[in-house]
Amino acid sequence: MLHRIFAAGIVAGVLAGLVLSAMHWLRLDPLIAAAETYETAAALHDPATHVHEWEPEGWQRGALTLLANLVIAVGFGLLLAGLFGVREAISGERPDAGQGLLWGLGGFAAFALAPAAGLPPVPPGMPGADILARQAWWLATAIATAGGLALLAFPRGLAWRGAGAALIVAPHIVGAPAPPPGSDAVPAALAAQFVAASLVAAALFWLTLGGVGGWLYARFARDA
Repeated sequence: MLHRIFAAGIVAGVLAGLVLSAMHWLRLDPLIAAAETYETAAALHDPATHVHEWEPEGWQRGALTLLANLVIAVGFGLLLAGLFGVREAISGERPDAGQGLLWGLGGFAAFALAPAAGLPPVPPGMPGADILARQAWWLATAIATAGGLALLAFPRGLAWRGAGAALIVAPHIVGAPAPPPGSDAVPAALAAQFVAASLVAAALFWLTLGGVGGWLYARFARDA
């Protein structure tokens, strides 16, 4: 089983990372570049807010994006494949491609859709709350949503299902940290396009990770 977990997680992670990188290059990177032009123009009008920092350009940006996406994707792939193994060990049911897609949808809901309801992805030039506060709320929301979905998805009593629903909504009742007041350098239409493209990229990433990971997990089990 350990071999299946590592093989399925790594291969599915690499493929999902490539899908995510392709979405970055085709859709997200052009939106980021457009947002940076507005950010630069705003900084020129207010030099006090302009900070000179090194930023990767050209092939360096693409290479670093690919590397980061692959590392993150393989990490999530190993996590998902490990959960496949736990599921099989507890219930005797072996996840396949179809169930993997459902698990991928759950991952998308927990790690992308639910956090985006309070903290939507923002391009450069958009003000944001304190980064530590944002990271803490994002992590709490992801964990609560994943736990809530698990309580709802697997057969349990009504009380457990109610607890799952409460977990999912709890972070949104508390509320995400609010950004500081101030004007946005990026037009609202561009920001909306960035949010939509980010969520589409995340959905493709998680469906690839879950579907391919489930198929490989079942395939390696048959070949063992």
